[in-house]
Amino acid sequence: MSSPRPGFRHPDLPKNDLGYTRRDYEGAASTLCAGCGHDSISNAIINACFELSLEPSGIAKMSGIGCSSKTPAYFLGKSHGFNSVHGRMPSIATGANMANRDLVYIGVSGDGDTASIGMGQFVHIVRRNLNMVYIVMNNGCYGLTKGQDSATADRGSAGKKGRPNPFESIDLCELAIALGAGFVARGFSGDKEQLVPLLKAAIGHRGFALVDVISPCVTFNNTAASTKSYQWVRDHMEATATFDFIPPRKEITTQYEKGTTQSVTLHDGGVVHLHKCDESIDVTRRRCAIDALEQHREKGRLLTGILHINETLKDTHEILETTETRLNTLMEKDLCPGNRVLQDMMENYR
Repeated sequence: MSSPRPGFRHPDLPKNDLGYTRRDYEGAASTLCAGCGHDSISNAIINACFELSLEPSGIAKMSGIGCSSKTPAYFLGKSHGFNSVHGRMPSIATGANMANRDLVYIGVSGDGDTASIGMGQFVHIVRRNLNMVYIVMNNGCYGLTKGQDSATADRGSAGKKGRPNPFESIDLCELAIALGAGFVARGFSGDKEQLVPLLKAAIGHRGFALVDVISPCVTFNNTAASTKSYQWVRDHMEATATFDFIPPRKEITTQYEKGTTQSVTLHDGGVVHLHKCDESIDVTRRRCAIDALEQHREKGRLLTGILHINETLKDTHEILETTETRLNTLMEKDLCPGNRVLQDMMENYR
């Protein structure tokens, strides 16, 4: 069990533009194993929301079942939340998003919750381009049920128990890109300097944003033979680029000593600066993004950073041409136009 946070906070803690301290974005004390990567992701979410000065009551956090899906209790304690059943978080997030499009939706899932029982729902929420951030806390195993391999465990990888995995793994980032996701990124729970701006950029993107975070399970899958262990990821990770995310309310500046920089303006006016360390990777093109993932996979490397971004896609509300008025505020007179209007509509089908 992780150590509880101290109850005392310094009265002069830094505040964001809304007057909130970081503590206002925290939640309950974690009950996950000490050293679990999921706790680092929770802290990265807290930092991202604090630095973006998001109103806590304007955020809705969703989750399914598993160690990862327990984490919303540990961050954004003053936000809306719904813990759904195994693999069904996308349906709940879709319904909530349709009812109130003005909230910031953050969905948290695991590799089992997404790549196994929830795969069907994951595929369709990607293709519908629902406006949300979908975070996968990916440890390659079922930590809540004693460490069995999950569908994202690499072939030949071995956890604390059992033999090396004989099956091919599912790459959720590559799948999301192939399905047309407009924002796909991969991070590592042990790299806060990269993960926090990744999350900030994902929140600023309008449409579906996948952030797959390799998050080692210290209890069952942190062995030398596991490709999801802390040491393996540190030894094999390679970033697509160095980048920063600058909200629209701040001056947009960036400096890099060498290479070229590509700036992508998000729908909310924020800017992601992508510094191209490797000129062969163009993250704005789906084909290049998939090729880069496959090339690094063949070399035994784990590619992190923003893997693909496309700001031209329509989100679900634009595709369905829904009303800009929140559905949960519509009254009966708005939803039922009356008998005469209904009769005129029926005449069109006669």
